[in-house]
Amino acid sequence: MIDLLIVKWHVNPALFHIGSFEIRWYSLLFISGFILGWYIFRWFFRRESVPEKLLDPLLYTLLIATIVGARLGHCLFYEPSYYLAPFYKMFGAAPDPRIAFYGMTPWQAFWEIFMPWKGGLASHGGTIMLLLAMWWYARKYGKPHDMDFVWILDHLAIAVAFAACFIRLGNLFNSEIYGDATTLPWGFIFELRGETVPKHPTQLYEALSYLLLGIGLILLYKYAYKKTYRGTYIGIFFIVCFGARFLIEFIKEPQVDFEKTMVLDMGQWLSIPFILMGIGFLIYAFVRKIPATTRQTK
Repeated sequence: MIDLLIVKWHVNPALFHIGSFEIRWYSLLFISGFILGWYIFRWFFRRESVPEKLLDPLLYTLLIATIVGARLGHCLFYEPSYYLAPFYKMFGAAPDPRIAFYGMTPWQAFWEIFMPWKGGLASHGGTIMLLLAMWWYARKYGKPHDMDFVWILDHLAIAVAFAACFIRLGNLFNSEIYGDATTLPWGFIFELRGETVPKHPTQLYEALSYLLLGIGLILLYKYAYKKTYRGTYIGIFFIVCFGARFLIEFIKEPQVDFEKTMVLDMGQWLSIPFILMGIGFLIYAFVRKIPATTRQTK
């Protein structure tokens, strides 16, 4: 009876093809996260009397920062010996053996850094770049409207929680970033990856965690925003989001070979600083006690 619940996952990552051009589920869900985020921010701006003309530059900044940061994060954190192969050779270190296997030059591997469509995005890199981009956005657009860096991050945390849920669903459609073998009744057999035994659908675990986080934050914003302080939302986001990521990584298959010899994998090591930052933001919120609202809030 339990076996009947096992999911044999054999979904085509491509939604449809037009000749050699294809639209993937991942791309659709990725963009959908940004579209939803735009509408969430429009609600924020209208509620707090921030000019809506600032929405478009915010969307462009978020989109560029996410893609660039996530791509660099994957290349630098997870596969530096492949993407930085020319520099490995300069210092006498061995580059990734796949380069020779594929008949490529080290510089050909390096230029793939600028080809995100070939796969490889890391959420930690995207988060780092988003922090830098939002610091720039707040300095350029925020001061006249009482939107400082922390105000931007608080609001961004709510939108990003839902976008992260969408992205993990995209990973599910790609049959990637799944977990170890499991005997639990909801295991997924990822047939496109040649799997024959059920694995933890860690994409769904993370997606559900981020969805619940987003719902909790948006309810807090809707009903208690005037009673909270700046730094509260981003603090909760960092602690819950990366805390969940840290725990789920224990049952996730290693993404790269070097993780097999690590006590904690790369995703866990990279999550720890963000959890500590979340604690720091909560301390900031309750020490500084700056109202979370703008002065123009209705």
